[in-house]
Amino acid sequence: MLFWQDLPFLALHHPSSTQNTVYAQAAHCLNEGQQWQDKAMTSFISHTTIDCHDAFALSEWWKQLLGYVDIEGDPNAPGHEECMIQDPGSGHRLLFIEVPDENLPPKRIHFDVRPRSGTQAAEIDRVLALGATLVADRRGIYGRESGWAVLADPEGNQFCVLRSEQELRDARKGDPAEAGESN
Repeated sequence: MLFWQDLPFLALHHPSSTQNTVYAQAAHCLNEGQQWQDKAMTSFISHTTIDCHDAFALSEWWKQLLGYVDIEGDPNAPGHEECMIQDPGSGHRLLFIEVPDENLPPKRIHFDVRPRSGTQAAEIDRVLALGATLVADRRGIYGRESGWAVLADPEGNQFCVLRSEQELRDARKGDPAEAGESN
């Protein structure tokens, strides 16, 4: 597999632009017959960033909720202004960054979380025991086996707890109309 970090780069100037554009110099993407636009590199999402007041405490809270871990070789500690954690299975990363603003906006980010095992109700109980607060209970909004619950972490960041994959499969075996889950 070829990664962009392995490629040499070349800055080229497009005639209708005042700026240079960086291109990967790979033989398969710099053929003479290709259009100029086809040669530009694209980006990918590296991680999700969350503004907060206490990066360490909030990263520790989310580690308990999601089962994430510190980045190997880069442990988080009290007082760190930036704390990154990742899912050991998928590699998805969350970066918590302390910001000086006294009043943070109420919706800096929104997660939908789904229990890896167990039920939605059990997960909501577990999350509440970790210190979350229930903002709105939308369970049953589209039928008896539908919906979600809106909770907030200790700093007020809202997130939703959805039903587990098993609960969705069980609902689909019964009445497909009961399997609704939109938020």
